[in-house]
Amino acid sequence: MKKKETKATCPGRHGALRPQPLSRGMTVDQVIDSALFSFNAGTFRKACELFAGHIVKDNVRIGVSLSGALVPAGIGRSCLIPMIKAGIIDWMVSTGANLYHDLHYALGYEFCKGYASADDGELREKGIIRIYDIFMKYEALLDTDNFIRETLRRERRHLPDPCSSADIHAVLGREIIKLNPRLKEQSLLGVAYEAGIPVHTSSPADSSIGMNAAALMLDDEPVPMDTHRDVNEVTGFVYDIKKQGGKSAVLLIGGGSPKNFVLQTEPHIQEVLGLKEEGHDFFIQFTDARPDTGGLSGATPSEAVSWGKIDPAALSRTIVSYGDCSLMLPFFVSYVLNRTHPRPLSRLYEKKDEILEQLKKDYRVKGSGKK
Repeated sequence: MKKKETKATCPGRHGALRPQPLSRGMTVDQVIDSALFSFNAGTFRKACELFAGHIVKDNVRIGVSLSGALVPAGIGRSCLIPMIKAGIIDWMVSTGANLYHDLHYALGYEFCKGYASADDGELREKGIIRIYDIFMKYEALLDTDNFIRETLRRERRHLPDPCSSADIHAVLGREIIKLNPRLKEQSLLGVAYEAGIPVHTSSPADSSIGMNAAALMLDDEPVPMDTHRDVNEVTGFVYDIKKQGGKSAVLLIGGGSPKNFVLQTEPHIQEVLGLKEEGHDFFIQFTDARPDTGGLSGATPSEAVSWGKIDPAALSRTIVSYGDCSLMLPFFVSYVLNRTHPRPLSRLYEKKDEILEQLKKDYRVKGSGKK
């Protein structure tokens, strides 16, 4: 006989929402578990639970995309560096701007509190750059440009030919540590280099790092970078873990080109290289972009399934949480660090050539490149 539901029960298998009173001294993860249940708060909590409970595992490889001006906003030092040190970032794709601004720290420059309503003409006269409500000295750009050009001019002959953007960023990270060891813990590129984490950019020419590389070409000292190598290297990171029987997770901070570059690894494996694969196994995105405008930044995991980017069987392991990344990420990282144990560093940068060779071999033997 079917059990009769009472007014006190939820229908079917649906659990009750039971928020708890907040109290003095609660940690961030306790607040999230006690008070975040529905609407955007609910999806944010689910993202925290999914990442901490299912993604931070030894057999899951985690790729992170980073867009926007989040390093100037402090996210690099407050969130991404602790994640790298905890072993919960295995590879990363960022806009070049974030990595360029990261270099200012090692050269002794600071981002300063400003205000969005400033007179920008007056700031220009005073040599001040504005990123919304962040101020910095124009001089920082000039010194950073010089640092990049001199470093790449000196090191370009020692780079692989061709090299990827990850090789360029590793050179800059290593130079940061040599230049200012005292500040290396404040630099995303310095910490990533020491941890062996490859940091790629999806559009190398679309930043001041790329502009300085372009200047070296005018000096007849070109850097031997090939963006096609980036495409194959990041694809190799995904293919390698899936071939081992592990899983691939993507954490998308914002949208834009880095998001697509991380996700296109699966279509590259399946559609272009002709190798058997089903898609990424976990998908979490923090964004303020809407899906109804048709842009990639707001495209949903369900839409990504149609492209082969996400395994259809993994849709229950995908979450989009809407909001401002600069606000959401510190709480997310705090939750994850409180609820998980550090993982061993995968040190993929040191293994990427070997991984790329395996991808090349399988493409030629089993994929669309076989003769």
